[in-house]
Amino acid sequence: MPRRAWGALLIVAAIWGSSYLFIKVALDDLSVGWVVCGRCALGALVLVPLAARRGQLGALRGRWGAVTALALVQVAVPFLLIARGEEEIASGLAGILVASVPLFTALLALRLDRTQTSQGWGLVGLLAGMAGIVMLFGLDLHGDTAEVVGGLMIIVASIGYAIGGFMLRANLPDVPAAATAAGTMLVSAAVTLPLAIATPPSAVPGIDTIASMAVLGMGGTGIAFVLFYALIADAGMARASLVTYIAPVFAVTYGAVLLDEPITAGAIGGMVLIVAGSWLAATARRPTRSEPSRSTEPAPARAR
Repeated sequence: MPRRAWGALLIVAAIWGSSYLFIKVALDDLSVGWVVCGRCALGALVLVPLAARRGQLGALRGRWGAVTALALVQVAVPFLLIARGEEEIASGLAGILVASVPLFTALLALRLDRTQTSQGWGLVGLLAGMAGIVMLFGLDLHGDTAEVVGGLMIIVASIGYAIGGFMLRANLPDVPAAATAAGTMLVSAAVTLPLAIATPPSAVPGIDTIASMAVLGMGGTGIAFVLFYALIADAGMARASLVTYIAPVFAVTYGAVLLDEPITAGAIGGMVLIVAGSWLAATARRPTRSEPSRSTEPAPARAR
């Protein structure tokens, strides 16, 4: 892979891995509804002009029902669950749990898309990844019921990301990625706006919250999206997908260095098992006659 592509890969992983840190910081002054609505609206500010400049927004005409369904399952609801979950658990642990998306994709494929089922080492990866999740819940999320519920919210969000991948593949395979991302961000901002209105901040947010929201929305959801698809064009989807497995390392590092979150043996062991298992589950799939060139997991889902 070209050196430039490696640089872009690390930048995208660093940005997406920081999402959990910025969510945690923003929650100090803002409600869950405000965080989610704000990041979606800011992401749309970047993505809509991008899709318009490329002449892709017309592809959404007559497809808003499918776009809305995708936005609910893969953006709005997961974003809400992750933000709510981070009120109870560390940002680094949230980043590790979200890395389980390929595991749930492989499990759902058994019923939804047999061409994407794992075999051989992929099945070993599924078992390893699930063991990592159990390790996290057993060693790091056993403090009280609230922590366990928070962790389960992140898991449900990951399942939503995985389901959304199949929805995209089935309902919007011919829509350009930038248009899909722009549409889902617009819909997600609109559907979460009532939550934001119902839970206004009690005081003017601090500069750290404002900066966190700007980076989370415009950076993680907008700019990183552009870089990610440039990376796909430069290095291919298979290599670009390495972002999924590098981002949790950044998430844990940010949480430890900037938020003083502990790095426990359970977190390290769980991360190793989940990331390695996810990689095996995603790469050791049943061969097919023709694999689509685009990702089944659109960038908004990765911009967690």
